[in-house]
Amino acid sequence: MISVDEAIAQILDGAQTLDAEAISLGDVSGRVLAEDVVARISQPPFAASAMDGYAVRFCDMAPGAQLSVVGEAPAGAPYDGTVASGEAVRILTGGAVPSGADHVIMQEDVTREGERITINAPQKKPRNIRQAGIDFHQDDILAKKTARLHDFHGSIFAAANVASVSVTRRPRVAIFSNGDELVEPGATLGPGEIVNSNHIALSAMVKSWGGAADYLGCAADSEDAIAEFFKRARDADIIIPIGGASVGDYDFVKSAFHRAGGETRFEKIAVRPGKPTWFGKFGHARIVGLPGNPASALVTAALFVQPLVRRLAATQSDAPHFSNAILTQTIAANGARETYLRASAEQGDDGAMLVTPAPSQDSSLLTPFASANVLIRRKVNAPAVASGGDVEIVRLR
Repeated sequence: MISVDEAIAQILDGAQTLDAEAISLGDVSGRVLAEDVVARISQPPFAASAMDGYAVRFCDMAPGAQLSVVGEAPAGAPYDGTVASGEAVRILTGGAVPSGADHVIMQEDVTREGERITINAPQKKPRNIRQAGIDFHQDDILAKKTARLHDFHGSIFAAANVASVSVTRRPRVAIFSNGDELVEPGATLGPGEIVNSNHIALSAMVKSWGGAADYLGCAADSEDAIAEFFKRARDADIIIPIGGASVGDYDFVKSAFHRAGGETRFEKIAVRPGKPTWFGKFGHARIVGLPGNPASALVTAALFVQPLVRRLAATQSDAPHFSNAILTQTIAANGARETYLRASAEQGDDGAMLVTPAPSQDSSLLTPFASANVLIRRKVNAPAVASGGDVEIVRLR
């Protein structure tokens, strides 16, 4: 068996950020930029009215003054002329402010009769004009390479007249389950059958880390069937078989992997839960084989698959980030394997992070994940920690 740190190092060894691809603006949320995004135009590209009213010269704004309305400037149809002293141009919100005007008087501050307006309210200073480029200017860098984009970036880029952006390609993650006892959700269960559920959470986790998950289905307990699933997945960047990784009479995943042409790099990790987690290579794809028990599969995915997906997708740090928290109850001494406890963490009134382990850490249980948002790390042979003591935690979700 190898240690957790050694396993992560081997899984990441030689892994590089994937190549770039161009995507449309509607698909940018959650993606990572492969190059800077530069504004092609200023926003707004011209001085624009912030109000419905009249474009005028501020020097004409004496209460009671009358101005001649010489034209109009609705949005998208600028006035083709210059506003002279004693003149006004009817303008609507978003309309281009004509040459010569330095103020937009609100329509509520004037009285209009025919083609003349009368100023009814004093104007303290020139206002109601949005100058060209107040949001950003042409050639400004709107987002830098490696930035992770969110929902609003698409609109920002569109306003800059950018039609598409270059992002790091999402790692293709092929997932398949294994076991004759497994049936898909909604099926009628026969004797000894259970519902296949691990792949659903795992697919969601992969997507949240920046990958593109592809669930291939469930392979039967035979070398031929499992080898075929590996061949179907060979174009993926990462392949994750779930189950069949132990030493039981019907655990054929690793032998099928070798039969398909794969190369195993390690077969066990000194970790609880998840000791049977293994790693190998199949062409350019990296294989992280996960145990079938739910807690084992999902905890080891967070520890060992997440860094690999993040490395390939260039999303944030690719190393697990540990921080300190205060226990709300006593936990026992640890044994010879590094152990990860599902737990719930929340900030206390004094700002300190308080963490409570799930009541049961049985590796078959899924329900602790409903409230668990962190894992407590217990190093090899760590002593017991009383309530109020410090422990290390790593974010689970």
